[in-house]
This record gives sequence, structure tokens and C-alpha cells, in this order.
Amino acid sequence: MVSIPLELLQQLQQFLQQLLLDALEWVKALGPVGAIAFIGIYIVATVAFVPGSLLTLGAGVVFGVIQGSILVFVGATIGATLAFLVGRYLARGWISQKIAGNDKFAAIDRAVGKEGFKIVFLTRLSPIFPFNLLNYGMGITGVSLRDYFLASVGMIPGTMMYVYLGSLAGNIATLGTGDQPSNATITWAIRIIGFIATALVTVYVTKVARKALANAVPETNSAPTEQRSI
Repeated sequence: MVSIPLELLQQLQQFLQQLLLDALEWVKALGPVGAIAFIGIYIVATVAFVPGSLLTLGAGVVFGVIQGSILVFVGATIGATLAFLVGRYLARGWISQKIAGNDKFAAIDRAVGKEGFKIVFLTRLSPIFPFNLLNYGMGITGVSLRDYFLASVGMIPGTMMYVYLGSLAGNIATLGTGDQPSNATITWAIRIIGFIATALVTVYVTKVARKALANAVPETNSAPTEQRSI
């Protein structure tokens, strides 16, 4: 396994951060057209696995809370949907071959498909689930595109809170430096909502998985049971 030196990772992170800050400055200079450019940048960043937290904070500085939240939500939803489609049609076939014949996994996959909206919605509320990874990961489950798309509304609370925190900075240059002002109430609200959502999604997914396995196991064990009864 190839390991990347920590120094190289730090340099890459700094380069990426500066690139995003420059992009925000460019968007700001565009005026009204900047809104369209921002959505495009957010879509590309989402599909390319680039963390969008800096862009979300930056939206608060450039556009304000209301417009910034709307633009982030639109960009994140479109980007997440595209990543979902990539995961479904480019990776699902390969993964399906790997788990072919695994009845338990297939049962869980079907259950997730039936309860897809609730599961995706809760994971969108919870910060413990990486946004970009989740986009591709959900593509290989049975959740429908419709449920996945509609469940994007789960991003709204977190989006508005982070955009608001970004608006407090008032200056793009301070984003990502730790110098931007913060609101203790909003910060704790993010933590509490995230904790509750994480607990709910953990309990709910566990319940769905157990139900799926309960339905699958009798089917897989039906043949041995008949054999013993003879």
C-alpha cells in the first residue's frame, strides 16, 4: 500500500484551499453572473470529491445568508445527483458482480431501496456521514433516484447554519484560517442536530437491516430445514 507523506498532503490541502478562495474571489468579481458560476463550481467540486465546506462558508460572505443558502443547496443537490448517477451506472455493475449470490446483502439492499428516502434524509442531517462519499455510496444501493433527490432537503438546516457562520466572517481571506468570528449558539445547534440525526439514522438503519435479514435467513435456510424433517 502506497503511503503519501504528511507534508505532501498538507501542501495539497493548502493548494486546494487557496484554489477555492481564489474561485470565490473570482465569483464575487463577476457580479450578478457570479451566482451561476458559483453553482457550477460547487457542482464540479462535489463530483470531484472536493470538500465543499469552504465554498459553503464563502457563499455567506459573497451572497449573504438567504441567497447563499439557496445557491449552495442547488449546487450541492445537482452535484450530489450527478455523483449518485456515476456511482450507480459506472460502479454498481462491478460491485453487483462481487456480491452476487450473497442473499443477506441483497435483502438489505432491497430494504434500503424501500426505505431510501428516510435513510438518505437522516444521513443528510448527520455530519458524521461524509457528503461526497455518501453521494457515490448511495448509488450502489437500491434507493431510487427520486427518493435520493427529494431527500436532499435534509441538507437545508446544515447548509443555512454554515452559510450563516460564513457570513459572519465578512471577508473571503479569513475563511479557513480560524480567524473568522463564530456564533456559539449556531455552533452548538449544528452539533446537537448532528448528534440527534446520527443517533436516529443508526437506530433506523439497524432496524431496517435486521428486518431484511430476518426475511432473508428463512429463505436461505429453508432447504436444510426440509432435509432435517425427512
